[in-house]
Amino acid sequence: MAMADITVRGAGIFGLSIAWSCARRGASVQVIDPFGAGAGSSGGLVGALAPHVPENWNPKKQYQLESLLMAEGFWADVQETGGVSSGYGRTGRIQPINDQRTLDLARAREATAQTYWKGEAEWRVCPVSDMGPWVPPSATGYVVHDTLSARMHPRRACAALVAALAVMGVEVQAEAPDQGLVVHAKGYAGLLELSEILAGPGGPAEGKTLGNGVKGQAALLRFAENPEVPQLYADGLHIIPHADGTLAIGSTSERDFDAPDTTDSQLDEVIERACAAVPVLHGAEVMERWAGVRPRARSRAPMLGAWPGRDGHFIANGGFKIGFGMAPKVGATMADLLLDGQDDIPEGFRVEDNF
Repeated sequence: MAMADITVRGAGIFGLSIAWSCARRGASVQVIDPFGAGAGSSGGLVGALAPHVPENWNPKKQYQLESLLMAEGFWADVQETGGVSSGYGRTGRIQPINDQRTLDLARAREATAQTYWKGEAEWRVCPVSDMGPWVPPSATGYVVHDTLSARMHPRRACAALVAALAVMGVEVQAEAPDQGLVVHAKGYAGLLELSEILAGPGGPAEGKTLGNGVKGQAALLRFAENPEVPQLYADGLHIIPHADGTLAIGSTSERDFDAPDTTDSQLDEVIERACAAVPVLHGAEVMERWAGVRPRARSRAPMLGAWPGRDGHFIANGGFKIGFGMAPKVGATMADLLLDGQDDIPEGFRVEDNF
């Protein structure tokens, strides 16, 4: 059996996207995860591919913009290869505007979006009366409607990548020896491991915390609304109509937690808040309750690049809340680094930026 060029440890969204990008470019790849694909936070429900606000522009926002614009082609290629849909759709997003200050900010962002998004998408302030029946109540009578936001179903996206990789001859294995260059994309557990090794006594980040986990709880509702309507962002919650006729609501952000994968009264409160923000959701059946721990790097940006002091090993981690939106670009960036030695990792994304 031929040796792999690339070993990816971790079959969450970063690991699978890197494996896919490398395999598409002709590399021999193996993916290893003892828990299976999408077993951690990548196996969730929400799938909001939503941009940062178009102001105070920086490398992180530019990178996210480029990745969101890549997403349609990325997921179309995955589906065409493997025959499984991720549920991707660039359906946009609506946000209520509940006070004058927020309305003034939103109108200012109409102009900055034209500058930074360069006509690839719009950020518009619209009267509620122009939006049709699928719109949250707004105290000012106005909402923000952006056309850059998209949605996909995280669990289905991981399944789509697994199916496409299988066609390319790449299976997710429970365990195997490292071969070739090794990418560590192990999410929350990987951040704990990195902190132990790199921030331990004598390490390059001695005494630092390189990252941590933030628990999120989400719910899936049965909701027969048109699945192509925009996602909503109201009262700090993502409300995402999925392509299969379900609707996801999330998430909590819990720094302190006892159990990583159980739900509790905090999720009940999330569902109640969503129904208050979007009254048409009252009475919808809750089909599933989910919880998982998302990896948050110290920098809050993805953590990409070579593992300091460990030749041939690389890190891809820290996609807190924005991992699925960043995944197409992260896959391409890491494939460039691994296969061509081309380092296009932006400022703030390097492993050392967390020291």
